[in-house]
Amino acid sequence: MKSVRIAPISNPIQKEFGEREIAPDKSISHRAVIFSLLAEGTSEIDNFLRAEDTLNSLAIVQKLGGKVEERDNKIFITSSGDIEEPDDILDCGNSGTAMRLFAGFLASVDGAFILTGDKYLRKRPMKRVTEPLRKIGAFIDGRNNGELAPLFIRGGKIRSFNYSSPIASAQVKSAMILAGLFADDVSVYSEPQLSRDHTERMLRGMGAKIEKMKGGKILIRPLFFPLQPLKIKVPTDPSSGFFFAVAGAIVPNSKVVLKNILLNKTRIEAYRILEKMGAKIQFIERESKYESVGDIVVEYGELQGVEVSENIPWLIDEIPALAIAMSVAKGESIVRNAKELRVKESDRIRAVVENLRNCNIEVEELEDGFRIVGGSPKSAIINSFGDHRIAMSFAILGLRVGMTIEDIENVRTSFPNFFEILSQWTKVEETE
Repeated sequence: MKSVRIAPISNPIQKEFGEREIAPDKSISHRAVIFSLLAEGTSEIDNFLRAEDTLNSLAIVQKLGGKVEERDNKIFITSSGDIEEPDDILDCGNSGTAMRLFAGFLASVDGAFILTGDKYLRKRPMKRVTEPLRKIGAFIDGRNNGELAPLFIRGGKIRSFNYSSPIASAQVKSAMILAGLFADDVSVYSEPQLSRDHTERMLRGMGAKIEKMKGGKILIRPLFFPLQPLKIKVPTDPSSGFFFAVAGAIVPNSKVVLKNILLNKTRIEAYRILEKMGAKIQFIERESKYESVGDIVVEYGELQGVEVSENIPWLIDEIPALAIAMSVAKGESIVRNAKELRVKESDRIRAVVENLRNCNIEVEELEDGFRIVGGSPKSAIINSFGDHRIAMSFAILGLRVGMTIEDIENVRTSFPNFFEILSQWTKVEETE
């Protein structure tokens, strides 16, 4: 098990990140390769994230019949619109996004498919997608009656649906939209809050008839022809960039510029919270095709405590890094309505609480979040719990106070060069 020691830095961070430095967006990279199988022709994906999770999705696409070529930092996927039945299992690695989206995608495909993943993914709840898919005609089984992977899917005829999800989840929504594209009639999906909407935007850009309705409902018309191939440049991942936004916000006199970053409002909510806390932030839009893309400038500011209880689906992945900002802010911060954190790669509520306590920060665990009293964190040994976002969040705190993080292999799943970037500013020592 690898560990890393982060030394504290004494100088301000003055850094402009080019698009090749921070990881390309993982959510869009997953979707781009999966959706290419819905097209007839060759899709072109520039700046695809080459991390373990997304490369696993690309390998699955190949096993399902996609013809993949790589040239000039671009991925070209040629599809006939027909899916091949694979002769092997489909390994999603550590990615819940891949497993849940492929479950919806394969629910209507004639053939037998087995989705599995690593030991962490095999513990994550899947009934949130398997149960609604079963109700509309999909045959899906797995451990604990379909709650846990490996999942076995035999595609079949999908009935149209009017499904109201009890949770706001982009993964559940995407799985149901993908199934709905092959249903026997028009389907309607709704959720308690708007979750991240990349799937709707990208599929509409490819020609799918997916419409917004009153009350936040989504109408999905079945496909009668293959979609148009994608031609997309994957923007910089705002979730990955947020770690460095927090670094800029907590290291005195620092300024960080994040280039070519996704500015979708459902992906920059954490930056809005950081701005509310006192960091100086600018959003500069440069272009808009499938998505709004531009630059984000973050400058150090005296941070104040904040309450976070709204738009949680828009910032669920960034909450561990937000907790780092809260730990050095003046006053009390509270996160509520974030129970979904308990079923991520780790129980992120417990992981944040236990590790902040180790750093001598006053923190209270809540059922759906936590309460943090900002102060002066101390250097500590951090247990990542096998979770890349916990590891990276506390590494950022290490820039201020020094930190040792155990079990860092998971970082490669989403941000392979994360520690390489940190080593530009401070001493980073990896040990076995």
